Amino acid sequence: MQEKSKKITLFGSTGFVGRQTLEVISHLGLNVIAITANKNVSIIERQIRKFKPKYALMTDERAATELKLKIRDSSTKILCGKDELCNPNLFEESNIIVNSIVGIAGLLPSVCALAAKKTLALANKESLVVAGKILTSLAEKNCAKILPIDSEHSAILQCLNGKFSDKFLKKIILTASGGPFFGKKREELLNVSVAQAMKHPTWSMGNKITIDSATMMNKGFELIEAHWLFNVDVQSIDVLIHRESIIHSLVEFADNSLLANLAVPDMRLPIQYALTYPERYTSLAKNLNLYEINQLTFYKPNSFSLDALNLCKNALISGGSLPVVVNAANEFAVDLFLRNRISFLGIIEVIKFICTAYKNSPINNIDDVLNADDWTKNFANSNLDSFVKYFK
Repeated sequence: MQEKSKKITLFGSTGFVGRQTLEVISHLGLNVIAITANKNVSIIERQIRKFKPKYALMTDERAATELKLKIRDSSTKILCGKDELCNPNLFEESNIIVNSIVGIAGLLPSVCALAAKKTLALANKESLVVAGKILTSLAEKNCAKILPIDSEHSAILQCLNGKFSDKFLKKIILTASGGPFFGKKREELLNVSVAQAMKHPTWSMGNKITIDSATMMNKGFELIEAHWLFNVDVQSIDVLIHRESIIHSLVEFADNSLLANLAVPDMRLPIQYALTYPERYTSLAKNLNLYEINQLTFYKPNSFSLDALNLCKNALISGGSLPVVVNAANEFAVDLFLRNRISFLGIIEVIKFICTAYKNSPINNIDDVLNADDWTKNFANSNLDSFVKYFK
């Protein structure tokens, strides 16, 4: 397929990844069929006027009403409400569905994209965390691709490049920056503020994913994601702290050789690779000058980092709906922290408490996923006062 003929639907166009995706789309000269957002009217209005999509969806109904008034001179049709996330018009004409919605809200668009036999360029890692088996089975059934937009998983995809069979792959190594609290002992994190946790050393991202990076939950979710994307046993996935964020991940083969993907930390690179896969074109990212870097450093995760990693690893090993609960509990706990209701260390403690109270059950369909998510939210809210009291 010629790149210029590719047609894109972008879920979550006003967020960090969504905005960068539109930069890449503009650079490549691709066509935008549809964009979606929650309630950021000012940004999506500018996007509509520049890219002229056929459809724009606002899941917030008030925002949709406001947007309709602002672009009444445009030919773009405005869809309204969360029920429209699976509207066939968002999928039918597009070749690639980019899903950059944050949280489990992005699950249904992922399912619909694969059901429509479209290529899914996935930045919404929660889709694979909570429904990995369902999505990968659906992709296989419909001969649809899931292409990762996370820099780490894009790096792995590029290292493997479809040239190596499973029997030659020994290990996947996910790299992590270590976040703003690299090297800190647990007692040094007792009074961490939201502002301190938001100071990521490498990436500029949305609030939730930045806090997830600080706790290392983000890397735990990426571990689960890597298992489903590359069909690798959890015991064959390692995490390595790499402060410079130049090596985006590595793969180790049976002969003990390693392949690594190196690039400047710029999300537009993995976004572009997902949109042009398997081809490569001139990008917006800067050239990597190895002379300027001087050195690359590597460290093992510390005990605090291992808390989050082990929560996710154990959930994956346990199977069933436990990964759903970990994800929902994390969303709940991060929101409490961002609102100064619990401490930074309390995030992991809240997740542990909720997981301990949950009776694991199998996942056979999307309803099972949504039911486990609902249980977690209901249980968490019913224990809100206790969380605020004991984890402040």
